[in-house]
Amino acid sequence: MRGRLASIGAEESLLSEGWNLILAEPGACAVPHDIPLSAQFIPAPVPGTVAAALEKAGLFDRENPDPLNTRDAWYLCRLFDAEPGDAILRFEGLATLCHVFLNGQEILFSESMFTAHEIPVTLSGGDELALCFRALGPRLSEPGPRARWRPQMITPAGLKNFRTTLLGHMPGWCPDIHAVGPWRPISMVRRHPVSIDNVSIRAVLEESGVGRLSVSLHSNAEDPAMLLRCGGMEQPFEKVGDSHYSAILKLSDIEAWWPHTHGAPRLYELTLVSDGVEYPLGRTGFRRIDVDRGADGDDFALLVNGERIFCRGAVWTTADIVRLPGGRADYEPFLRLAAAAGMNMIRIGGTMAYETPDFFALCDELGLLVWQDFMFANFDYPRNDKAFLGHVHAEVEEFLHGLQAAPSLAVLCGGSEIHQQAAMLGLPAEFWSGPVTDEIIPAVVARMRPDVPYVPNSPYGGAMPFSPNAGIAHYYGVGAYMRPIADARRADVRFASESLAFAHVPQQRTLVRHLDVPAVHSPLWKARVPRDRSASWDFEDVRDFYLQLLYGFDPAELRREEPERYLDLSRAATCEVIEETFAEWRRKGSACNGALVWTLQDLLPGPGWGVIDSTGEPKPVWYAMRRAFRPVQVVFTDEGTNGLDVHIVNETDAALDVELEVVCLRGGKQQVVSGSRAFKLAARDTERLACTALFGAFFDTTYAFRFGPPAHDASVARLRSLADGALLAESFHFPCGRGKALHDAGIEASFIRDGDDWFVDLRTDRLAQSVHIDVEGYRADDDWFHLAPGAMRRVLLHALSGVESDIPPAGEIRSLGSSHRVAF
Repeated sequence: MRGRLASIGAEESLLSEGWNLILAEPGACAVPHDIPLSAQFIPAPVPGTVAAALEKAGLFDRENPDPLNTRDAWYLCRLFDAEPGDAILRFEGLATLCHVFLNGQEILFSESMFTAHEIPVTLSGGDELALCFRALGPRLSEPGPRARWRPQMITPAGLKNFRTTLLGHMPGWCPDIHAVGPWRPISMVRRHPVSIDNVSIRAVLEESGVGRLSVSLHSNAEDPAMLLRCGGMEQPFEKVGDSHYSAILKLSDIEAWWPHTHGAPRLYELTLVSDGVEYPLGRTGFRRIDVDRGADGDDFALLVNGERIFCRGAVWTTADIVRLPGGRADYEPFLRLAAAAGMNMIRIGGTMAYETPDFFALCDELGLLVWQDFMFANFDYPRNDKAFLGHVHAEVEEFLHGLQAAPSLAVLCGGSEIHQQAAMLGLPAEFWSGPVTDEIIPAVVARMRPDVPYVPNSPYGGAMPFSPNAGIAHYYGVGAYMRPIADARRADVRFASESLAFAHVPQQRTLVRHLDVPAVHSPLWKARVPRDRSASWDFEDVRDFYLQLLYGFDPAELRREEPERYLDLSRAATCEVIEETFAEWRRKGSACNGALVWTLQDLLPGPGWGVIDSTGEPKPVWYAMRRAFRPVQVVFTDEGTNGLDVHIVNETDAALDVELEVVCLRGGKQQVVSGSRAFKLAARDTERLACTALFGAFFDTTYAFRFGPPAHDASVARLRSLADGALLAESFHFPCGRGKALHDAGIEASFIRDGDDWFVDLRTDRLAQSVHIDVEGYRADDDWFHLAPGAMRRVLLHALSGVESDIPPAGEIRSLGSSHRVAF
């Protein structure tokens, strides 16, 4: 069942209309009657935040935000349409210190943004509901329980004593937009005389393949006739205690729920029938998740339904930093793009906020696993504060109650970088842990979601919690620490719950519309570049390092003399790093079991960490991830004097008849050597071949021996289906670097219409690197890809919202290193 439900079949009405916001100095108004009539009343959406209300009224600029935690915020609403009588007022989330008044009398004080409240009331008609969100800022300087360390990235230190999101409190990471207000719905519930509540659901896939569905509930009806229906079967409820009933339904022909990269995310409707009336309980899926820690205990691999899954995806931030929305329509654009990119896991980190059951319902449908941190990060949280620990227990229990039947929930984690923070400050191991993540949370998880693995922290394991060669890592060797890409193998990463952070440059159209300033040189541009607090570098410096490493150009010179080329090379550089790094991690023999990129989406338009910009448009790197994450994949790895290896991956549950072809090109055009092989690729299997085994003779594919000048500048691997000839995957290798293989390629393009869809057919006379398809009103199915000479490449164009498909596309196509541009 999704979310908190006071009573099945109860009448519930959202209190979303008629709210007004009033800002006041801290403590100026003790009760609603103290608010002066001269105060400015601002219409306010509920659910919503103070920032959202002010922005809608033109009084707040998210790009230059004023602090919102320095004033009291009052929300007032007159319940004109509410009938007199008994009711329950439900508050699903109040950020953060909130007094609630009904007709001038205080009925609730909430101290946690992450807990819900249900308050029984008696309405008299025309009642006034008032919420006062007290200024959190002044409270943050108050002394609290002594901490053993202070984190660098989060300010101020007093945040550890309050249950609120860290979004808005991480300089250099996100804008200083503070979460204040009724950020989750407020509703009024009227119970029926006969109620059904305390519904508990558990769906289990047994090793035998049988699905077992257990549902228990409370009913105050006398001898109710109740049935549980699922998958075409039904089971009567039995009385197991005073007003408590349960039913266990076994489904022998169940179809398992899979992450979409490995199978179908099959879901089943659950229905309760009580005295002939049907009540939907939502949907669930049957799956089994285990963790394989290896013979040495240092591994971390997820097994779904007994199959080892390579997890790949990104870390979620928020659908909108101002509104902090929680509806399906807000989540859907980002999550659909995540699935379309071949991601199979999304992590909600401990520095963010809990998302709603709608988020998980979409992940259930899309076949996206969810790694869920609880909202604890970096701080040494209070250990003996009973009130604080009580809030922790309540928020964990309520969160899990709303996700009892979600098959996408795959990992539960105590929090983010708590152990790492203590270890990096030189504290011994006994200081790293605490009762929140080691005692309270795992106890609740074991009781409410025993089917979901729990880990105390992220990162976790190894001699140091941040050592990537054991357990769970936050891996930034490639990325922030500017190590060569070979470090991805040398570090022996087992599982990276976050990795590969770069200041990814958006598409040029996004910049023109939302950040039309000189790149790098404008202070506004630089303000959008993420940075670690007190570091002497930012993540644009990181990207520039890899631009120079991969292409051999001086970034500073390019910025001065060829700014447009600099941006294109910047876009291409992070694409290439992502693809090559994941090739290392997905190769046969790799110890890596998964890696999640930091982050999925930006909070403001610009060169942020996100692979999707804040407008919802994929950045160039999103396309690279889509290529790197293909379930059927071919990748090169440079093995030095051992030559060039090609790895073929099949994650699907069906064997494939394929043909692999490898071609080495000189001047991006002339075939120097080539070879091919047809074979059957087993289901859930990975193969590795030496390229020279395809050629039948020695060829210096990696230019490791250096016998004279290089014989080629690029190698291309193509994997085709023998069933229909379709190109399944393609990979490229540049033995002397990408900069040595930039050619003035002449691309030919033509548009084809097939039904309602437009396609572009591409050919090139020589290798074209990082081909960009820029079509107004359309999003190319692939972009910033390499195009080899020879066969024609057809790319689907997806029409964006509001575009008439009858109008022929218009735009241009270009590639790195070429002066040719195809305009149409």
